[in-house]
Amino acid sequence: MNATNRRGFLKRSLYFGLASAMAGVTTSCSDLLSEETIREFVHDESRLSRLFFKISLAEWSLHKTLWAGKLDHLDFVSYSKQEFGISAVEYVNQFFIDKAENVAYLNEMNKRAGDHGVEQLLIMIDQEGSLATLKEDQRKTAIENHYKWVDAAKYLGCHSIRVNAYGKGNREDVLKAAVDSLGTLATYAAKEEINIVVENHGGYSSDPTWLSEVMQEVDMPNCGTLPDFGNFFITMFPYRAYDRVSGTQQLLPWAKGISAKSRDFGRNGKHKTYDFLPLLRVIKESGYTGHIGIEYEGYKLNEAAGIKATQELLIREGLLLQ
Repeated sequence: MNATNRRGFLKRSLYFGLASAMAGVTTSCSDLLSEETIREFVHDESRLSRLFFKISLAEWSLHKTLWAGKLDHLDFVSYSKQEFGISAVEYVNQFFIDKAENVAYLNEMNKRAGDHGVEQLLIMIDQEGSLATLKEDQRKTAIENHYKWVDAAKYLGCHSIRVNAYGKGNREDVLKAAVDSLGTLATYAAKEEINIVVENHGGYSSDPTWLSEVMQEVDMPNCGTLPDFGNFFITMFPYRAYDRVSGTQQLLPWAKGISAKSRDFGRNGKHKTYDFLPLLRVIKESGYTGHIGIEYEGYKLNEAAGIKATQELLIREGLLLQ
């Protein structure tokens, strides 16, 4: 998207007047803010403090930029702070996959986060094996592969690592395997005061009833969930998808973080695929006051514009729930 179109999008994306938004009163869609006011709006700590949650940025929101070599992983924290005014980040291990035990590299990550006043919240772990596979030897290897990321998270001052409860087979057997792996991993992580959090991220894990049963069976305070707004698709044939509002509500008792997955936006700045407001409402009603991470995964906007659109939407909708 070129600069002219991006400016036009940003001007359309807020349809509440600033004063009305602060009072929680909606106005006409014609009450648009200038791009300068939008920039002030999303960077103003006094306004952000009125939200019941804090905003973080998931590194996956920039995966195309990172894979293309246009942004280095080490520059993610400064980019998050300078471009978006976001002071909390969620890493993805794929972008420093061979650095979990590289102390010099982790020291540099800590230095840059400290220099820019950015909090390092968690590491999303992929490519380390299936924690719910029915093959015991593979499951043992997967568990052990995650240990180094627990240690890295501790070193970086994170509170959690996000893991995936992948596994193929009978629903009950996969559940039992997930409980075994997560219990073992959470026991290791408890020594480092790190949480093991599971995202609804495909397969059985996208069924909140199944994942809730896993949490109940593990029953450890440092084993929790990371509800993702977008990942409630269960099967294609037959097509099955869980209602995302009730699904989010089911996972909230164990939530250590929340992922605001976004893809496409309408002219009024609303998210097209699903409405953020009812999701934020059940989150607030649950008493959750932690971070909600922006995870833009769309294609119609470039990644920076998509992040800003998600950020503005979260702030705008969040202010309605004051």
